[in-house]
Amino acid sequence: MKALNSLIGRTLPFVPTPLIRRFASRYVAGETLAQALDVVRRLNGECCLATLDVLGEDITDLAETEDTVTEYRHALTAIAREGLDSNVSVKLTALGLKLDPQQCRRQFGRILETARLHSNFVRIDMEDSSVTDETIAIYEEFRVKGDAVGLVLQAYLRRSRDDALRAAQVRANVRVCKGIYVEPPSIAYQQREEIRDSYAQMVETLLRAGCYIGIATHDEQLVERALHTIERLRLDPSAYEFQMLLGVAASLRRRLVASGHRLRVYVPYGRAWQAYSLRRLKENPAIAGHVLKNLFSGR
Repeated sequence: MKALNSLIGRTLPFVPTPLIRRFASRYVAGETLAQALDVVRRLNGECCLATLDVLGEDITDLAETEDTVTEYRHALTAIAREGLDSNVSVKLTALGLKLDPQQCRRQFGRILETARLHSNFVRIDMEDSSVTDETIAIYEEFRVKGDAVGLVLQAYLRRSRDDALRAAQVRANVRVCKGIYVEPPSIAYQQREEIRDSYAQMVETLLRAGCYIGIATHDEQLVERALHTIERLRLDPSAYEFQMLLGVAASLRRRLVASGHRLRVYVPYGRAWQAYSLRRLKENPAIAGHVLKNLFSGR
């Protein structure tokens, strides 16, 4: 299976753009803010919250950060103007974290200025392990300043249970996810059950500490484990939310909402949709295999 997954991963870059676009239409809101707002409006109508993500990361030119900052500020203003229930999620490498950490901080600060103006919230997405320490440091710096800012921790990293304890001490707002980047066994769990156990332990640690957390998973087993923890701790639905990606696990999403749980959908949009879609395909070889089958069958 690993060999097949590896083969699929090597083949994906050669898939024609129209086929990738067809796949992306389910998982990406579109290229423009207007398209993304339409999706948020629909989700709000289904009693779901949203978080907008302007696609693009690992930039190679600091000049690119200006467009990203401008887009996030427009998004925050539009959310407020239209009365939508959405916040935003930001990847720091899109703001130049790997090129100039201080410039990244300045640009992130500009996004937070607009968020403060509209009483909104900004989530810092977690990326690969090369930037974990700096990402947590930036989160802590802005949180101390009183900004409404949140963090993400990835359960597959061996360090994350300690990071969860550190976040619990300050009652941080944390999204807990499994993690999607390819990391070596020395720093990341590789087995599904190890990752699940780490995830469930982190959720319990943070909830017990009174943290507001985003339980970000499509894994029904993890959802059930989280629900048992919530019931055992007798938590009010205002103490947490579930989070899912756009276009994924819609039936599970509807079931959680119908049961009275808050649920936020991650809504990516922007011109960098193709790179995002290829990453989603690499994460899910079964879907990628279906896309490739369609390509070679001429459909």
